[in-house]
Amino acid sequence: MKLGFSPAEEAFRAECADWLQAQMAGPFKDIKGISKLTASPERRKEWEQHLGEHRWSCIGWPVEWGGRGASLAEQVIFAEEYARAGVPGRVNHIGIELAGPTILTFGTEEQKQRFLPDIAAGRTIFCQGFSEPGAGSDLASVRTKGRLENGEWVVNGQKIWTSLAHISDWIFVVTRTEEGSKGPKGLTFLMMPIDQPGIEIRGITQINGDAEFNETFFTDARCPADSLIGGVGDGWKIAMGLLAFERGVSTLGQQMAFRNELDEIIAAARANGAAKDPLIRQRIAKAEIGLRLMRYGALRMLSNTDHSKIDGAALTYKIQWATWRRGLGELAMDVLGQAGEVAAGDEYEWDTLPNLFLYSRADTIYGGTNQIQRNLIAERGLGMPREPRGDV
Repeated sequence: MKLGFSPAEEAFRAECADWLQAQMAGPFKDIKGISKLTASPERRKEWEQHLGEHRWSCIGWPVEWGGRGASLAEQVIFAEEYARAGVPGRVNHIGIELAGPTILTFGTEEQKQRFLPDIAAGRTIFCQGFSEPGAGSDLASVRTKGRLENGEWVVNGQKIWTSLAHISDWIFVVTRTEEGSKGPKGLTFLMMPIDQPGIEIRGITQINGDAEFNETFFTDARCPADSLIGGVGDGWKIAMGLLAFERGVSTLGQQMAFRNELDEIIAAARANGAAKDPLIRQRIAKAEIGLRLMRYGALRMLSNTDHSKIDGAALTYKIQWATWRRGLGELAMDVLGQAGEVAAGDEYEWDTLPNLFLYSRADTIYGGTNQIQRNLIAERGLGMPREPRGDV
């Protein structure tokens, strides 16, 4: 396992850090430190295009598709420095980290030509249409239906928790295209333009006052027959391939954001005297140990080159970081005390640490609940008998 970086890679780190810090101190200083994904959407889109213009948007992609052909180590370094510089989260995360790599891996040459340049340039924003009211972590239970009609796919159904659908241009949708099919069979992976009469977006206000998520309704929504990735009925395979990309190098950047949050908790504890409490100090030390263990685990996971074997680190990583961060949010509120329960000003706007607590309540739910993750660990990692599934 590689735990360090070479001199050349550290030089690349300096290049990344210098460029990012210059942007956050210069033309984009107004968005530095923004934590809410819905804040300043137009400026965030401008930032996406600025990244694309300077080829920092998707550095791991091949050069011909707008990337830099960066190594895994360089991608990790950029993700870390991106978070360290206080740059806001990517509003095109779904396009860069999920849709793009899926098209690169499974798409046709025509689809690559059609989508990849605009994703890399920040001109096309993607969102993800997986979860439904009755099919959250259990993707195989989706009921949204698609049928071919006069050379087009016609889609009817509902998706939920569609992050940033209200500012997106395209959505990839897992639909049931084989009548009477159940479970993972009969699913097809479609890409659909959002700006059409058949798609309605309704925002969902979250507990922290943000409205990042949406309900998405499809009523005879349409896309061309060649908008599917893979073949008819390949939806489950494509979706599983896509979700594998979600456990990629962005995990190290995510941990740098966690580092910033923990540092802010430590600073708050020192400022208000909570650091004198031995139990608080013990919990801070435990959080520090947990963060370092996650880093080593992520490096081990990313260093694995033997894809013929199930990677235990990959199976456990989601439940590990989600549970750890939920505990971090609770630690933040215990450090702040009553001051953390009052929002400054008239608007419903929370500072970083109360917002961390509120948002982290969902960490163990989205992207696969802790319960689903435990099933994956048991069945795929430990080889235990599968949980009974009546519809598969």
